[in-house]
Amino acid sequence: MSLEKPSQPTEIGVTEDGLDYDALADLLGGHVIDRETHVNAEGFVVRPDEVQDVLSTLKTEAGFDHCACVTAQEYDDRYESIYHLRKFDDPTQELSIVVPSPKDDPHNQSGARVYDTADWHEREAYDLVGIEYDDHPDLRRILLPETWQGHPLSQDYNQSQPQIVTLRENANPLQGDQRSEDDPDTMFVNIGPHHPATHGVLHVKTVLDGEQIADIEPDIGYLHRCEEQMCQSGTYRHQIMPYPDRWDYVSAGILNEWAYARAAEDLADIEVPEYAQVIRTMSAELCRIAAHMLALGTFALDVFGDFTAIFQYAFRDREVVQNILEDLTGQRLMFNYLRLGGVAWDLPEPREEFFEKTRDFLDELPYKLEEYHDLITGNEIFQMRCVDTGVLSPEMVKSYGATGPVARGSGVDYDLRRDDPYGYYDELDWNVVTETGCDNFSRVLVRMREVEESARIIEQCVDLLEQWPEEDREIQANVPRTLRPDPDREIYRAVEAAKGELGIYIRSDGTDKPARFKIRSPCFSNLQTLPEMSQGEYIPDMIASLGSLDIVLGEVDR
Repeated sequence: MSLEKPSQPTEIGVTEDGLDYDALADLLGGHVIDRETHVNAEGFVVRPDEVQDVLSTLKTEAGFDHCACVTAQEYDDRYESIYHLRKFDDPTQELSIVVPSPKDDPHNQSGARVYDTADWHEREAYDLVGIEYDDHPDLRRILLPETWQGHPLSQDYNQSQPQIVTLRENANPLQGDQRSEDDPDTMFVNIGPHHPATHGVLHVKTVLDGEQIADIEPDIGYLHRCEEQMCQSGTYRHQIMPYPDRWDYVSAGILNEWAYARAAEDLADIEVPEYAQVIRTMSAELCRIAAHMLALGTFALDVFGDFTAIFQYAFRDREVVQNILEDLTGQRLMFNYLRLGGVAWDLPEPREEFFEKTRDFLDELPYKLEEYHDLITGNEIFQMRCVDTGVLSPEMVKSYGATGPVARGSGVDYDLRRDDPYGYYDELDWNVVTETGCDNFSRVLVRMREVEESARIIEQCVDLLEQWPEEDREIQANVPRTLRPDPDREIYRAVEAAKGELGIYIRSDGTDKPARFKIRSPCFSNLQTLPEMSQGEYIPDMIASLGSLDIVLGEVDR
């Protein structure tokens, strides 16, 4: 197998057996006032006014260069922010920084000065929970209008109060200290909110200096659907699983379901049968191919407007995948196929026809990919629009917590299927795809090459399933009808979705429903990089960069 990463220098607090939390606590010294045990990692409790010192020390001296997620929540006696830290070189090395703040004045230092990705995460925490983040570069609402009254995830939120949203004139973000009298006049341009060119309802506030982009700000929240609140209102066993399909609603349903299943199964100590793991792995990679086909077709449509050939070619092949998934799950988009402890049912009968249909698709795929390279990557217009545009350095990738093809297109060798193994991936032969161009072209190449690797994985799964003894085809573990994990168990688990790291944080309170359910969307963090990619470029370059991120606003907003 080709899943080994090159060895990295040992950081402070790392031994041959993994993380040495005692050594990390010694490194932080008096900053640590308490310690908690979470299912996935140790939690260090720190003071609200020492967050930046703690995060900076862990990043520079202990190698925690990935702030995967920031979770905010309210208890009866306090508010709490949790910074979920990992390492790009080894995401199994995890640490949670827990920051309690008083009930009457919820605030703590911002982590955005250390990790750029914390910027949007903290804005969301302020918007929905109500925690203030001192020294934040731009603390304001992100999903709700600035005029919104209250914080919807706080305990005292009044759902019946009227909300008045005023129409205000857009201000030029370059006025004042960012603009001098010697600079040429700037022009403010609204790109959106509209759907076709923005992969959902997105508003990009753009400031032009001549023909070049001087400043842009993605304005999100138009599709906010309260998914976390709905999951907190549902039972672990039956009522949450239908929701993940609707986060990235275009083609990544089973990948989304697996993120929830992995977190809930580890929280409740559920072991999934090996046979069901193989089925999960096969179906997840079919979803990945469908997602990448959609990304390829829509990106070509964005870049040179080819609907009749490339867009329909991509949808033609995506439909074949959707047909296979429909045979397996009974649905074309909202699959609801995974169950805690396994899958809903076995492969369709007759099994031989299902295997033959899948193999026919895999056999034809190399020739179809050659067509795509002829039509797309070999196209001069496409190359002019994509090569050396939307450049995102590996350092910026890590600082913003970008993952998936966006990170791997900048040479960041990070894939949770290999680096934090789950399912059946560590038993199969496949490669993690990276490109070093750091531009829009490289991100397209990564997705096209990943389709080939997904096909390798699916073929091996089909071989295994064909030979699996009938008496050992166990599709579900013996899971209690009602799940009630122990009170105050906390976990953060993630899977490698088509667009990157899709993580779930769950805190249990001893009931059959989560006390806190937090979704770490890869699109949310990836979209933060758009200003970095677009600075000094032209509007057409920005459109290409936005398309190369392959975002879905239903997952950004949740």
